[in-house]
Amino acid sequence: MTKQNQTTKSRLVHLSEVAPQSKMQQGIALLESMIAIVIFSMGILALAGLQSVMVRNTSDAKYRTEATFIAQQAIGKVWVGSGDLADSIEINADISDLLPNGTRSVSVSPCPDPTVTVTVKWTLPGDDQEHEYITKARVEGIKNDPSSAGDASAGSSSSSGSAC
Repeated sequence: MTKQNQTTKSRLVHLSEVAPQSKMQQGIALLESMIAIVIFSMGILALAGLQSVMVRNTSDAKYRTEATFIAQQAIGKVWVGSGDLADSIEINADISDLLPNGTRSVSVSPCPDPTVTVTVKWTLPGDDQEHEYITKARVEGIKNDPSSAGDASAGSSSSSGSAC
């Protein structure tokens, strides 16, 4: 039994030596878990920021695609229109139902090189920057009255326009 008492006594001595050291490390697990929570929170915030940037870029790409389609529609109307380029001229036509704060302008350069230029402008909601899409198409074989090509008020041109 003396051997058991010595073993028990040595264990108590051993535990008493360890006890002060463990008191000094009290709360270390709490500190480590708080640091882990801070690092995890920063990662989540970074993902949320990335998500908002992706949503903004997706909506911007959608509006650019819509502007391209609107401009191509205007050029298509010139091709299948009345045959007189002056009928296709528009200045700041309101297209707010298609693009936020959107306008479309169609201009025609006179002969001998008749070029239709379509400019689509829009402003994103909550943004002050104006976006712009410009496309040009060369149109030949259609009447173009040089005197009314730059005039937006020329609603209808006489049939005396020259063919380019």
